[in-house]
Amino acid sequence: MTDSAVHFSYKADVLAQLALHGVRPLTTTRPELVHELISDLYRYEIRRMRQRLIRGEFVRSEYFGRIVELRRKYPLVSLKPHDFVD
Repeated sequence: MTDSAVHFSYKADVLAQLALHGVRPLTTTRPELVHELISDLYRYEIRRMRQRLIRGEFVRSEYFGRIVELRRKYPLVSLKPHDFVD
């Protein structure tokens, strides 16, 4: 049996969160791959935020609050891939 023969049933709340980031997994998409993608997006945004801080687009005292706000946009990062599916 290949991975494409396996079907995953993603939880509705997980699909809603993924859609906010433009991610729409197929039923054949492995949860590990989806988790990796979301984690990559989160890390990309953190790096971007750090670059903005270095360029002086905002003061250092705002950095922590901005990171906390960013973390709230990515609650799925704290879940394990198997928690994405029923």
